[in-house]
Amino acid sequence: MKNYQFLIFFSIVLILYSSINYYILHRSMQALPPASGLKPWFRWLFIAVASSYVLGRIVERIQLSAFSDLLMWVGSFWLAAMFYFFLAVVFIDFIRLTHHFTGILPETWLTPKAATNTLGITMIVVFTVIIAGYFNAVNPRLHKLTLDVDKSANGMKELHIAMASDIHMGTIIGPRRMEKLVNRINQLKPDIVLFAGDVVDEDLAPVIRQNLGEALKRLKAPLGIYGITGNHEYIGGANAAVAYLEAHGVTMLRDSVLKIANAFYLAGREDRDKTRFSGEPRMKVDSLLSTVDNSLPVILLDHQPFNLDKAADAGVDLQLSGHTHHGQLWPLNYLTSAIYEVSMGYLKKGKTHIYVSPGFGGWGPPVRTGNRPEVVDITLRFRESTQSATK
Repeated sequence: MKNYQFLIFFSIVLILYSSINYYILHRSMQALPPASGLKPWFRWLFIAVASSYVLGRIVERIQLSAFSDLLMWVGSFWLAAMFYFFLAVVFIDFIRLTHHFTGILPETWLTPKAATNTLGITMIVVFTVIIAGYFNAVNPRLHKLTLDVDKSANGMKELHIAMASDIHMGTIIGPRRMEKLVNRINQLKPDIVLFAGDVVDEDLAPVIRQNLGEALKRLKAPLGIYGITGNHEYIGGANAAVAYLEAHGVTMLRDSVLKIANAFYLAGREDRDKTRFSGEPRMKVDSLLSTVDNSLPVILLDHQPFNLDKAADAGVDLQLSGHTHHGQLWPLNYLTSAIYEVSMGYLKKGKTHIYVSPGFGGWGPPVRTGNRPEVVDITLRFRESTQSATK
């Protein structure tokens, strides 16, 4: 049944992907001069580039190689280019339709030469956006937060947290990006490192081939390095991903709670998609935290920021999430803002601090145009205990 559902889903995605590319190609061919010798070359180059992502995913599963890497990189960039070309063509067709009914365009804008110029300008704009978005994606910001928790932590005054979500280790997020992540985190000298899901980008094979886990083993934090599953761990096989991460120094919390340094609790939820992929439900927040002493601070890692009231009702002091990428490509950030109560950034519900990170890596295109990737530097300040205050 699951294979049948996957086949239906894959077929729908492939039909949609092919239709969008056909639409872009058809309009582009119409914009080229009728007798241009470029037309055959343009058509075959377009088909090769547009097919590269699908072919790359297939070749990767057969055998990882430099050729599969090339296909994936070309195809991943094309995903972003396709998105913006699609928006451009829809906009141009809307203008054409408006002109059909209103005659708003001057005659000089309706010539074959004008159509060719429009195609050229569109290509320049889209490729400029893609290049700028790539440089934005590979230069994450450091986002600092200082939050007060109205609980004592058995004498601990502050907790320094380095947090990252949605790393998506794999073909695109490779050794250089992982080296940048680890160096940035270690420079912060955190007490604890927290990964809020999607550490691995679906397929574990490129991670193993590039030995990306070795970078994680270089992380330094006296209270440990912890993570949770995201939907991409489940897409690629959660148990294998968790085993790999734990073998490389990351303690994975799977609907489990730890008391750390006798000062605070750290809880980690299984991803929301666990039920869809495994058929087994994840624990509810109140059940997960039923045994904790709520007089101590409670930190919750939950990859997808849904039902935030549940965390507040359960007495969570800080929830850290990711998943949204805040759309990753503008203007998709407007869509994620409509779906999630908070798509990126800070929110406080009652006494509960909530932070949703747009992530360090990205899915699909190695491009960000809606926001910057980030590592989050969080300082939690706890209330001084009565005993400490009287000394």
